[in-house]
Amino acid sequence: MKKLGFLVALLSLTFSAVYAGDGNKKSDKAAEKGIQFTEASWAAILKKAKKENKIIFFDAYTTWCGPCKLLQKNVFTRADVAKVFNANFINVKFDMESGEGPALAEKYPIEGYPTLFFIDGNGKMVKSLLGYQTPEKLIKAAKSIQKAPRTI
Repeated sequence: MKKLGFLVALLSLTFSAVYAGDGNKKSDKAAEKGIQFTEASWAAILKKAKKENKIIFFDAYTTWCGPCKLLQKNVFTRADVAKVFNANFINVKFDMESGEGPALAEKYPIEGYPTLFFIDGNGKMVKSLLGYQTPEKLIKAAKSIQKAPRTI
């Protein structure tokens, strides 16, 4: 019985490390090369988007969401994804259960997590994606938005 308890504890720790990130320097360096998220108030983000004539890429996540963590770890850190998003969008992420998140959840329709929004400088939603997205699908969505005509 002690072996079973030890095995359960070991599996729990392993599972936690996979989803929480291991904090090593290799992971930190990968994150530095990924999508660069702007930290500011929603009002400041909208103002910046309008001024720069850019669309906002908004990652609506929660801390407990497994697919959200996988996006952060496996998609947002990729160089090909970062190249498209850093050059063409103002990238932001909000925990939808703290800070400005709950107010934003009332403004923009959330059916599940993660929800990825593309929003113009006036606060109008251009497109949304629900759930985990592969790097290829996320890049394709971003490029389709870049090609769409818009007035900000």
